[in-house]
Formats: sequence, C-alpha cells, structure tokens
Amino acid sequence: MPGTLEGLKVLDFTTLLPGPYATMVLADLGADVVRVVSGTRPDLVDFFPPFIPGTKVSAASAQLGRNKRLLTLNLKDPRAIPVIHRLLDDYDIVIEQFRPGVMEKFKLDYESLREVNPGVIYCSITGYGQTGSMMMRAGHDMNYIARSGLASYTGRKSSGPSLVGMQIADVASGSYNAVIGILAAVIHRNISGKGQYIDISMTDGMIAFNAMYGAGALVDGKDPDLEGILLNGGSLYDYYETKDGRYISFGGLEPQFHTNFFNTINRPDLIPGGVSPKDIKKVKGEIREIILTKTRDEWIEIFSKTDACVEPVMTLTEMFNDSLAKEREMVVDVPLSDGGTVRQLACPIKFSEAKPEYKSIGATIGSVTHTKEIFGELGYTDDEIEAFEQSGLFS
Repeated sequence: MPGTLEGLKVLDFTTLLPGPYATMVLADLGADVVRVVSGTRPDLVDFFPPFIPGTKVSAASAQLGRNKRLLTLNLKDPRAIPVIHRLLDDYDIVIEQFRPGVMEKFKLDYESLREVNPGVIYCSITGYGQTGSMMMRAGHDMNYIARSGLASYTGRKSSGPSLVGMQIADVASGSYNAVIGILAAVIHRNISGKGQYIDISMTDGMIAFNAMYGAGALVDGKDPDLEGILLNGGSLYDYYETKDGRYISFGGLEPQFHTNFFNTINRPDLIPGGVSPKDIKKVKGEIREIILTKTRDEWIEIFSKTDACVEPVMTLTEMFNDSLAKEREMVVDVPLSDGGTVRQLACPIKFSEAKPEYKSIGATIGSVTHTKEIFGELGYTDDEIEAFEQSGLFS
C-alpha cells in the first residue's frame, strides 16, 4: 500500500534537529526525501552518542535520517546549481534551515528556484524568522522559549524558569509547523497550481503555544506567575515525590477525578476544596507528606483501581518496555545495511490505510552510493559522475 504522501518529492537542505525531524515525518509517510549535505562538514548530530553497536553511526542521526537518500554536494561549487535545477523538475518541495541570505549566496533561494520551477514550495526554518530586527541573530531552543514568554511561568518560585528535557521549539514549533505549512501549501498548489514560500520562525511558534494564558493576558494585561495558575503548580495538578525518590503525576482537574484521588489517599475532607483549595500551600504540603509514605509502584498499584488521573513518571527505558508503548507500536525495528535491525521511535500518527514505513536508517556522509544513484537518475553518465567525484563536487 503506497504511503499517504507518496508522490511528494522533497529536497532537504537542513541539519541538526528541526528540519531533519520534519523531513523524517514526511519520509515516514511516504514522501521521497533527498537530503543534500556537505561531504566534508558532518552534521553535529552525527557525533551525538550513543552509536549503533558495531558502527560509527549515531543513534540520533540514524533515526533523523530514516527513509531518506543522502546527496553529498558542495553548494559553494557553481556546478551544484544545475544539478539542483535538474532535481527541481521532480523534487519541487524544498526545505532549508540556514540563516537568512545563505541560500541566496548559493543562488538556491526561493526567488532563484521559482524561475526554474514556478510551482516550487519552499520552506525556511529559522529561530526568529525572515523579517524583523532579530532575523540574523543566533539562538537555540531555550532562547526561543525564553523570548516567547512561556519560560516566565514555567518552573518553580524557588528556582525560577526550568529547562525541558526535549527541544520543544525545535520539534513542536519548528518541525511540525514546517510539516503543516508544507502540506497546506501542497493542497493550495493542487487547487491553484501555484507554489509559494513558507517562513517558519520557531519563536513565532512558541509565542502561539501560549494559547490559553496568552489569550488571557491580551485581554486583561496580567502576566501569569510561576506556580500561580492552574496548570503550572498553582493547584494540586503537579508531580509528587514518592518514598523511593521516584515521582507520580496527578492531573485530576475535574471533580470526579480529584474526588477519587482524595478518597484513595484517605483524605475525603479535602473534597470540598477541589483541585484549587484556598490554602493551596498547606494542602499541597499535606499531600506531599502522604505520597512520601509509599513507593511509586505501590501508589500506581493503588490508583490502578480507580480513575484519578494518576500516572508514574517513567524513565525512557521503562516507557519503551511498558505495555502502552508496545500496544501502540511506538517502537519499531528498522533495517541496517548489514541485514540487522535497530530499534527506533515510530511515527505517532496512526492510519487505517497506508501505514508509515521504516525502510532504512539514515545514511552516513562517508558514503556516496546515493549520490551516484541520484546523479544517474538525473541523466549523468558514469564518466561524468566519476569526473565530478574526482574534482570535488561531492565534497
């Protein structure tokens, strides 16, 4: 069964996490993705441990490059331009992640490529967007979160804003907004016949994530405080340490759930105050003392008998071996070139038809197999390909 995105062909000029994650999603769903990289400047993710046993391939790089072919090309070499132009006949979706102006120097910016293919869809991912006073400023995930306002009410009063264990701005704001933007542009092109340019700012995306409290602040002008609102520690909705130094989560916002919670910990007297009692500090302190009397797993066993929105804080390895991850098929075996397999995270989108496929791990830069294959598909002869390789076009 063909993938849901079969027929879409993508040229990927991205590195690190946001762009590669976006094109991994597209490739999992059936798009044909060719990742264009330098043959002499490895992606930093390629050095990110651990490595697949018996190889020099980073586990992260192997996943982010999944289902893609790798084209090594020196974009500073003028001969790269006609190669990209030939590819653009079929690969009419482009995604890049350089700072504004870099692709223009290579003559591979949107305005240059739309002259070759007016229907091209061209997506750029940056930290602060293609316009404005900060467009050339360097940044990373935490910087975008910091400027979005979200960090100001995420954390504890005693310690201030807290870091997050995954790159929210990179993936949720950068990668997924790029996927949404590209697919929306494809639908628009199917209707109108026109391509277009997509400007993805990871900070824009983080600003938009202030969906509830941002809407309120725009109306009443009040900033939410750390541990001052319903979902950031200002209520009983929180994490609680257990006897063994582990944690459980309690998310029982609705009356039926926090009623079950209070009854389970033998504190029915707390029911009238609900999840946001007036004396929140005192009540939360009492609950913390109660939860500290048993281990995490003892509490989970107790709460398994009722609906109270209580779940364990799991480690990654616990989660991978948990029944939920197995039942939802969130871990898959992906083929290695030597005939073995490696476990990877699956695509989280479930389809009744045309399920995601996991054909291969990401290719390493040291290999030019895909490069020669792609050049052959473009009509270059074996002699021309050999000459290109010897003269440094693939470096």
